[in-house]
Amino acid sequence: MRIEGKVIVITGGASGLGLATACYLAQEKGARVALFDLNAEAGAKAVEDVGAEHAMFVQTDVASEESVQNALAAVTARFGTVHVCINCAALPTPCKVLGKEGKATPLAKFAQVTAVNVNGVFNVMSKCAEQMVKNEAEAGEERGVIINISSGAAYEAQIGQVAYAASKAALLGMNMPAARELGDVGIRVNAIAPGLFMTPMVRTLDEKIVASLTAQIEAPRRLGDMREFAHCCAFIIENGYLNAHTIRLDAASRLRAR
Repeated sequence: MRIEGKVIVITGGASGLGLATACYLAQEKGARVALFDLNAEAGAKAVEDVGAEHAMFVQTDVASEESVQNALAAVTARFGTVHVCINCAALPTPCKVLGKEGKATPLAKFAQVTAVNVNGVFNVMSKCAEQMVKNEAEAGEERGVIINISSGAAYEAQIGQVAYAASKAALLGMNMPAARELGDVGIRVNAIAPGLFMTPMVRTLDEKIVASLTAQIEAPRRLGDMREFAHCCAFIIENGYLNAHTIRLDAASRLRAR
């Protein structure tokens, strides 16, 4: 799918990898981007960073059907349709099986993570797909592309990541059945499992912590550049034969237990 002129919904788009991807796709590829996020202040700033003529922000709770429906109504009112959905929004809340003194972790803590990271992804991708099927098929094949953002934690999670890992592994399980179902209407579904990236949050960490993270990376031995993530999203969109796959974008790194 050609990116120029396409309408791309990015959840978690007001910061980090989502914002970096929005900037890249709008400024270098000519896309129009709709940023879904809860943080209204960050969203307004993100639109300035991307360029108001190419971007819009809608305050959105991805775990709420009504919120996502209203957000997509705003997108179609301005841009007309949706061609691409990139699900970056996620909660990284730490969660163990047993907490202090060997007490079972309350189910609500686990469910809080999956509500956003699993239910929220399905909520947005399904409602975006509903819009995509209305599109004219490009080259007689494609009406839309969905990219769900998983994590290296889906494969080798650290202690304390049981909820996050479960939620990110669930996205890998969505790939094949969703791609098989939606392929008949011209929609591809893929995922990215990123490793450690130099996000604004990482930049705030102590140098010793950053050095410890970097030591877990194989080659190249550095944190990923957010533009490399954005470029991977563009590759998935543009390569029409890539479907039902997960790209591990992690410099061959594997997370340690701690």
